[in-house]
Amino acid sequence: MRPQENGTQEPVRSGRYLRYVALGDSQTEGVGDGDDIVGLRGWADRLAEHLTIDNPDLQYANLAVRGRRASEVRSEQLEPALALRPDLATVVAGVNDLLRLRVETSTVAGHLEAMFAALTGSGARVATLTFPDLTRIIPLARPVRSRILDINDRIRAAAARHGVAVAEIARHPSVADRRFWSEDRLHCSPLGHQLIADAVAHALQLPGSADSWNEPAPPLPIPPSTQWRATAELRWAATFLRPWLDRRLRGRSSGDQRTAKHPQLHRIEGPRS
Repeated sequence: MRPQENGTQEPVRSGRYLRYVALGDSQTEGVGDGDDIVGLRGWADRLAEHLTIDNPDLQYANLAVRGRRASEVRSEQLEPALALRPDLATVVAGVNDLLRLRVETSTVAGHLEAMFAALTGSGARVATLTFPDLTRIIPLARPVRSRILDINDRIRAAAARHGVAVAEIARHPSVADRRFWSEDRLHCSPLGHQLIADAVAHALQLPGSADSWNEPAPPLPIPPSTQWRATAELRWAATFLRPWLDRRLRGRSSGDQRTAKHPQLHRIEGPRS
């Protein structure tokens, strides 16, 4: 970053970043890409690895914690992020809000915009993304479809006001392809996390990025039968929906007692296969 006359720092535009900080919830933490035994990777880690191709001295911190709502990401992660003086930051939050019984999308968007403003105001280049229509993956989520469409419009508008790059995941032609999703259908599979990393890299116009991430996935070799789909729905409801509803009824979160996996800047290795 280069100092400006007003004392702030001009964000890097060439892709030469030294400090990348990721803020968010479970997707940014990497849930669905690894586990608590082998460790989580996730799209933000994958993006950081991409960055090391042209930025071998890159340092990276991931402050994301699963279950966090946008207000909690702002209150818990924004100040620590600013203290790390990033020249690149990603902010992805809001899905946990949208799945609540009652939510004001304008309030959620307000928290996101406050983070956009604070981070860009500090001189960081900031990126975010839009959310896919969950009803194409989870038919029972149909009541939240209008919320998703609304928050995406608000994210685009807020990003435009603050010069934030937007990866349009919502518009990917294969967003309902089950290969991009883990078994719980709320978190991406490793393939889905790589798609997001590629999309954010392209939105940031990083060296080596391309718009190939937005191409449709190859068709599945054998479409699942109606009986298979019905069995899969029942298994999903018993394995994932019931525990999720139980946590909501008890006022608990999957992120209770969790802390950020990489709260401090650290050097990372280059891209893995």
